[in-house]
Amino acid sequence: MPKNLVIVESPAKAKTIEGYLGKDFKVTSSYGHVRDLPKGENAIDIKNKFKPTYEVSPDKKEVIRELKKLVKEAETIFLASDDDREGEAISWHLKEVLNLKDENTKRIVFREITKSAIIKALESPRKIDLDLVNAQQARRILDRLVGFELSPVLWKKIKAGLSAGRVQSVAVRFIVDREREIEKFDATSSYKITALFDVEGKQLQAELPKKFDTKEEAEAFLKNCLEADFSIKSLETKPAKKTPAAPFTTSTLQQEASRKLYFSVAQTMNIAQKLYESGRITYMRTDSVNLSDDALKSAEAEITSAFGKEYHHQRKFTAKSEGAQEAHEAIRPTEFSVTEAGNDRNEQRLYELIWKRAIASQMADAQLEKTNVSIAISNADQTLSASGEVIKFQGFLKVYLESTDEDEEEESTAKGLLPPLTVGQELQLIEMKGRQSFTRPPARYTEASLVKKLEEMGIGRPSTYAPTISTIQKRNYVLKESRDGTPRKYTEMVIKDGSFVSAEKTETTGTEKNKLFPTNIAMVVNDFLVEHFPNVIDFSFTAKVEKEFDHIAHGEQPWEEMIQNFYGAFHTKVEQTENIKRTDVNSSKELGIDPKTGKKVIARLGKFGPLVQIGDQEDEEKQFASLLKGQFIESMTLEDALELFKLPRDVGHFEDKKIVAAVGRFGPYIRHDGKFVSLGKEYDPLSVTEEEAIELIKAKREADAKKHIKSFDENPELQILNGRWGPYIKMGRNNFKIPKDKEAESLTFAETMEIVESQGDSKKGKAKPKKAAPTKKKTKK
Repeated sequence: MPKNLVIVESPAKAKTIEGYLGKDFKVTSSYGHVRDLPKGENAIDIKNKFKPTYEVSPDKKEVIRELKKLVKEAETIFLASDDDREGEAISWHLKEVLNLKDENTKRIVFREITKSAIIKALESPRKIDLDLVNAQQARRILDRLVGFELSPVLWKKIKAGLSAGRVQSVAVRFIVDREREIEKFDATSSYKITALFDVEGKQLQAELPKKFDTKEEAEAFLKNCLEADFSIKSLETKPAKKTPAAPFTTSTLQQEASRKLYFSVAQTMNIAQKLYESGRITYMRTDSVNLSDDALKSAEAEITSAFGKEYHHQRKFTAKSEGAQEAHEAIRPTEFSVTEAGNDRNEQRLYELIWKRAIASQMADAQLEKTNVSIAISNADQTLSASGEVIKFQGFLKVYLESTDEDEEEESTAKGLLPPLTVGQELQLIEMKGRQSFTRPPARYTEASLVKKLEEMGIGRPSTYAPTISTIQKRNYVLKESRDGTPRKYTEMVIKDGSFVSAEKTETTGTEKNKLFPTNIAMVVNDFLVEHFPNVIDFSFTAKVEKEFDHIAHGEQPWEEMIQNFYGAFHTKVEQTENIKRTDVNSSKELGIDPKTGKKVIARLGKFGPLVQIGDQEDEEKQFASLLKGQFIESMTLEDALELFKLPRDVGHFEDKKIVAAVGRFGPYIRHDGKFVSLGKEYDPLSVTEEEAIELIKAKREADAKKHIKSFDENPELQILNGRWGPYIKMGRNNFKIPKDKEAESLTFAETMEIVESQGDSKKGKAKPKKAAPTKKKTKK
């Protein structure tokens, strides 16, 4: 039996590390955390300095039994969980649960899974850092106290099943506040002048630096230019440079992977975890932009070999964020000589992004030459301007250019090679345009830009960004989706070939792609928390708490003191909410009087979502209608509400049966012959036509026919269907896999029932210990 036992968090990491070590080492996995606070109020003894009670998770009991066996047979145990607070806590919990002794227990840390890093870690073990453990415990305990005491307040005062959290509620507040900024935004218009000139067969684009506030001013300027001559007034050429961005931190990786690869924050972290565990990149939870001396030398060798010595420029970056751990490294490849890595396309794409960013950070500046052109107008004081940019030396641009978050304003003049120009040279006008443009509201957050905001405000840490963003979506406070824009008219005036033309055109504005939208419940909960728990949801207070966790991690503050400072005032606020009447919570809005019935019209939260209601709660004949997607209780008007009461709406007839459009719990739909067809995002239930509805009904029938493979007269509930992942069996509400050696089309009733019965126990919950699967992976072959 091996003398040394190494315990890591994940089986993939264990497999990689075991390949580096000899027969004297056994590497195994704890499968993440093994203990946590139990559910219920006995988890934290508030009167006894917030002492936590931990228990082994049910799905980890078998894992612990196996680890105890291995511990008994080993001479030395190395705890090798991740090099951060969460990892330190895992090691501490393992030491406690396994009753490990100090004399034969060692803590080792590394930030890349390479042979040299593992050997180096084994040569320099340390003890468990209790300050880091306490920082993690403080976060866990504080978040449990907030969630455990605040969530029931929301259940009583607003709606059952709601939750609140110290970081998640602040993240929701950012999204709610932004939505209200957008709602209040009043767009103003101006007129931008652009011109296109012919220069000896080549085109030159230019623009007027100033925009006109009114159509009349823009029109007067354009008409004046009909009689004008144009010439080069001045040329100014000067050198410029671009400098590469720092290597990735967790947040910048999440942002750039979103912009360039269209990955969600959670997807980025899952893929990065796989690359880390397979030894391809350094640890992916970091706020440091630092690179080790070894990494700098390795990057220099790769750059010099691939591009030449002149492309290398060593840089050492410093993190802007307070509390960044500079002893850690940025995210980088473990070997710069490896330009491709990963088991699938997405892993390869993310690795390539990390490689390019890290390599570019050690490359020379790009050297540019910028030319600014001023164009005189013979009968006006104003001048047009054009600019061009030529790359004289690519430097880091040979490898990588960072993207930006926000949608760019309309492109000004094109950046590129200008045609040959001289001062005094006359220009031939092809056309000049005056286009009406509108100011734009602040952009809604994407997952990536929300991470950026949280980091800028000092809220959360690298390990919390992805879970926070996943949580607010799972809790139905935030929807991540794309929405179509709306048509908007604008004016465009053109002078060309000596004539002036003005036309009204239409553009689509407000199109959103993968943006974060607050739900009505988010707005109600946010307002309640802002009013009654300002500390919990205050940006600067939440950032201050994060700094206090850092103080605990550095041994500068006892964790119990930090919790006490927070809890006293917080708990008092919780007790005071008992006096708040549910009716006082601003979750409904009176809109006016229904002209037909003379009854009150109210917008409010219902059991299944936001709705409008005609009649008081006591009215037995009250009517309801669901709000459409994108409608908010707080901005509903009487007119909006009365429109909704036009639903359900008779659309027409098909096959002598009525077609009805309506909105239900899962969105807008049409009903025909007892069957339902979703209207999706493309159709509005208030305006969908009979022809469109018939097309949708036919398309649904066709899709259903393709889905259906077989059914049985012996039991109509039993069907064989085509699903996203291939054929499967459906029996009532349960689905069953078809074994690989069976053909779906040829299954008999008896064979199908045999499959259902053989898999039936798991559907009844008797085979639930699927989470215990890790112990199977650990069994020696």
